[in-house]
Amino acid sequence: MARACLTDAQRERMAPLAPGKPGGPGAGGEDDRRFVEAVLWVARTGAPWRDLPAELMNWRSAWRRLQRWTAAGVWDRIVEALRAMAPEAGWEAHMLDSSVIRAHAHAAGARRAAGEQALGRSRGGFSTKLHLRCDGRGRPVAFHLTGGQRHDLIGVGPLFERGVLRTGRRGRPRWKPDAVIADKAYSAAWLLDVLRRKGITPIIPSRSDQPENPDFDREAYRRRNLVERLVAKLKQFRRVATRYDKLDPHYLAFVQIASVVVWLRTFGDTA
Repeated sequence: MARACLTDAQRERMAPLAPGKPGGPGAGGEDDRRFVEAVLWVARTGAPWRDLPAELMNWRSAWRRLQRWTAAGVWDRIVEALRAMAPEAGWEAHMLDSSVIRAHAHAAGARRAAGEQALGRSRGGFSTKLHLRCDGRGRPVAFHLTGGQRHDLIGVGPLFERGVLRTGRRGRPRWKPDAVIADKAYSAAWLLDVLRRKGITPIIPSRSDQPENPDFDREAYRRRNLVERLVAKLKQFRRVATRYDKLDPHYLAFVQIASVVVWLRTFGDTA
């Protein structure tokens, strides 16, 4: 039997967030739980879909449902719901970073009409760059994909276009942290100016060719290790550490699936 990826408590927490009715027939209930375990098995092991153990789920059914859930934005909604459940929102500071993901040869070959699919060639070879934003507790908030050769600053705009937190209470959804912590790759005068105009403190060290950042706080900057540790947690899933998928929505789905597990673990349960 394949080892389960989620504890009973984690499955119970996630069950109401699935598209189907918990406990009901068809999509939802036990069928959805089997599907989530099947997808997590593929994400964790990095195995081809055809190697999915039959006791978990038929691989074709799992792959087709993953495509449907990805197209419907289900994983985004689950992450947003888990963020809304968290007792500590982590808005005191958000952290930005990026990581180059080596692309397997199987990731090549998408139809030309589909575009570049966030694939390029960097110093590490054929690769994708994963841009990410986490909250003040090191939990994932937003992701963006580009080719591996693109600069880190390319991802800043898309990262802040996502990650709005809707709690269901009255008032406007929140999107703006009190501060942004990032490394020297994000040291650009225009970005610091934009953040200040938005009322966000930029805790970003200055490069030698840039003016000194008066808002830089070395003690607060030490917290940047949280985003680096988040990258390490996501890369424990081999389908995140190496890209096998031809289309970027399918690769991004595995990143979001891994982030769901990271969020579930922050509620006190371990998988």
